[in-house]
Amino acid sequence: MEGEIILAKHIEGLNGLPQECKQTVDLTNGHSNHKPEMNGVPPGHAIVKEHSNGNSLHKPVPIAALKQNGLLQSLAAGSDQPKTEEVNSEVERAREEWDALESIQPVLPEELAPSPLISFNEALQHFQTTDLAELLKNIQPTIRRTGLAAITHFLFGPPRLHRELLEERDLVFAIAQCSLDSGQPVHMRVLQTIYKKLTGNRNDCPRFGPHWENVGFQGTDPATDLRGTGFLGLMHTLYLVMDPETLPLARDIYKLSQHPVQNFPFSVMSINMTRIALHALREEVLSKECNRRQQVVGVINDFYAATFLHLFQLWKSEQKTISDSGYVLKEVEIFAKKNPKQMLRRLETFLKERRAGIGHRASPDSLSHSNRSPSDRGSTLGTQGTKEGKEMNFTGVCDLPAEMEGEARLI
Repeated sequence: MEGEIILAKHIEGLNGLPQECKQTVDLTNGHSNHKPEMNGVPPGHAIVKEHSNGNSLHKPVPIAALKQNGLLQSLAAGSDQPKTEEVNSEVERAREEWDALESIQPVLPEELAPSPLISFNEALQHFQTTDLAELLKNIQPTIRRTGLAAITHFLFGPPRLHRELLEERDLVFAIAQCSLDSGQPVHMRVLQTIYKKLTGNRNDCPRFGPHWENVGFQGTDPATDLRGTGFLGLMHTLYLVMDPETLPLARDIYKLSQHPVQNFPFSVMSINMTRIALHALREEVLSKECNRRQQVVGVINDFYAATFLHLFQLWKSEQKTISDSGYVLKEVEIFAKKNPKQMLRRLETFLKERRAGIGHRASPDSLSHSNRSPSDRGSTLGTQGTKEGKEMNFTGVCDLPAEMEGEARLI
C-alpha cells in the first residue's frame, strides 16, 4: 500500500500561538519513514494552505519562494516605514533645535548671576537705616584738648560744627568703625562694584584670592587693609568710581598705579586718602566748609577726592616711586589739612576743565606756589629746589613711632 498518511496534532506553541506538529509516514514495501514537521513545515520548507471546495490542502513550499511573495514584501516594507518616519522626525527636530541655539540666551542660576552695581547713595542709605548704636559708642569725632590747648583752639581755632550736622558727622565716624562683613550683601556689592569699575570685568570675582592685588590691595583679603578707616575706605573708593565726574580721574590714577616704574597699590593709597580726610574732619579742619554747605558727607567725599587728585599730580609730575611713598603721604597730608579750601577749589577747577575738554592745566606745584603765604615762599626743599618747604615737613598718615621716622612705607 503506497501513499502518504498525514497525522496532525495541534499543541500550544510558544507565545500562546497554536503549534501544529505533523508526522508524515511513507509506506513503501511495508516500511515507514517518519519525518517530523513543525507547524506543518518540514525542515527547510514552508507550508501554504489552499482552500478549494472547503478542503484545505497543505503543500510544502521552499522558503526561497516566499521572497517573491508580493504580500509579504509589502508587509515587510510597511513594518519599516513607521520606524523610518520616526527617525526622520527626530532628525528634523534635532536640526530645528540646533538652528535655534543662536537665539538661546544662557540663564545662570541666581547664586551665579553677577551682582548689580551699587551707587554711593544706595550704600550710604544702608548705613543710615542700620542700627549703629554699638559703633557710635566707640567713635572719637573730635580731638580732646585740655588746658591751654583747649583755650587756644577755642579762641583761634576753626569754628565748631553746627549742631544739626553732628548726627551726620557721627555717622561718618561710625562707618569708619564698621568692618567688612562677608555676610552683608551690600558690603559685597560695594567690593564687587569697585573691582568691576576699575578692571572692566563684568562678572563677580571670588571673595578671596590674588586678583584683589590687581586693584591695589596688599593681599588676598581686602578686609585686612581697612584697618584705621573701616568700611569708609571702601565707601570713598566707591564714590570715586561711581560718580560720572570723578570716574575718569579714578581711571587715570589707577592707570598710573599700574605704571612699570611709578606703580603703587591703588586701593591702599586710596585708604590713606580716606585716613587723611578722617583726620581733617576730626581736627575740625572741614567744619567751616561743612557749615557753609550744610552737609558733612558731601564735603568729606570731595576732600578725599581732592587729596587723591593732589597726590596723583604730585606723584606723576615729580616721577615718584613706591620708595617715596612715606614722604609723599606726609607731604600730602599737611598740605591738605593746611589748605582745605584751596584743595576743594582745585578739584572743582579740575573737573570743570575736564568737562570742557581743556585737560590738566596746572601741576600741584604751580598752584601751591601761587597760593602760598609769604612765610611759606621763603622756604624750599633742598632735594627738589622748587618745591614748597614749610608745607612738606609734617608727620605721616600712620603716625609712625620715633624709631621708624624717615622710613618710606604705606600703611
